[in-house]
Amino acid sequence: MPESPISLLDLTAQYGPLRAEIEAAITRVCATQQFVLGTEVEALEAEIAQYCGSGHGIGVSSGTDALLLALMTLGVGPGDEIITSPFTFFATGGVIARLGARPVFCDIEPQSFNLDPGAVAAFLDAYCDRDGERIVNRATGGTVAGLMPVHLYGRLADMQALLELSARWGLEVIEDAAQAIGAESRDGRRAGSFGTIGCLSFFPTKNLGAFGDAGMCVCNDPALAERMRVLRVHGGAPKYYHALIGGNFRLDALQAAVLRIKLRALDAWTEQRAANAALYDRLFAAAGLDDIIALPAHGDGRHTFNQYVIRTRDRDALRQWLAERRIGTEVYYPLSLHQQACFAYLGYTDAELPQAARAAAEVLALPIYPELGETRQRRVVAAIRAFFEDL
Repeated sequence: MPESPISLLDLTAQYGPLRAEIEAAITRVCATQQFVLGTEVEALEAEIAQYCGSGHGIGVSSGTDALLLALMTLGVGPGDEIITSPFTFFATGGVIARLGARPVFCDIEPQSFNLDPGAVAAFLDAYCDRDGERIVNRATGGTVAGLMPVHLYGRLADMQALLELSARWGLEVIEDAAQAIGAESRDGRRAGSFGTIGCLSFFPTKNLGAFGDAGMCVCNDPALAERMRVLRVHGGAPKYYHALIGGNFRLDALQAAVLRIKLRALDAWTEQRAANAALYDRLFAAAGLDDIIALPAHGDGRHTFNQYVIRTRDRDALRQWLAERRIGTEVYYPLSLHQQACFAYLGYTDAELPQAARAAAEVLALPIYPELGETRQRRVVAAIRAFFEDL
């Protein structure tokens, strides 16, 4: 009899212990018949803001809309440029382009997969000039208006170095913390609280996942928070009176109610993910694989391990081998953004972004969810060891 499959993620295991509480919360919302924004959303906003160490939370319809709303709130538009990572989910670069602005891709650090402050500094020093309050990209004539680091896979980017650069050049910082709620620096600051605005995703596969799309912006500036609240309801304040053009970025009360239940368990889930990552590290070392595959670098703060990502030049063959043994994996991401057809107009080459291009060819995410268990982890490692022994 074949062994049972090991999924990349098993949300049913998470749901079981919380089912009664979640169904009670849903029933509570249904009894009110208040489904958009309202008291459930306001309560979640306060709880998430406190969790992230920020003053304000603004619930929105998705993590993508959180990024879009943040840029809109800061007035980003045609002629503006935003520096960001090319190795990330599409939304990071997509929201910049949707507003008519230009993504500026700088390469990543090979160990953390995050935006390399050295690459950002090199771009600013080599290509940018000050013109009054503007930072002008000499190659394009555009105004470099902001910096959007991504905390990929649950590990913080080097925010100290990036904040020093943003302060030196006068750039707004928008944190893409979609994969990193609860990630901390060594001094205890949490993802989303470093920049001008932090952006979170509650897509079901995230460490804190809703029952559909949901997201949030967090910030410390009350004026920015109020502007976001207005922009998320088409720019109307009061209702039906529009001084601004916004969008429909509202968060549903049902999603907020579910997330409030799950938030109570988040730290325990994060601790178990970290424990699973540590066990993988030990098992790979014991199997003699830590010199054959590159294991994730944990960093010196709190890594929340939204994904446990190894890298190997044999990635595609290894993934097929594991699939044949009913072990789920995923590639985050098979193309760097500069390799996507829709961004060809930006003119980047792999030679300009070599670490991002290499990562796209080598990364492989393994199961890491809290309920995974040691037996399944040992089976994953054994299968990978067998693959390399068979080469």
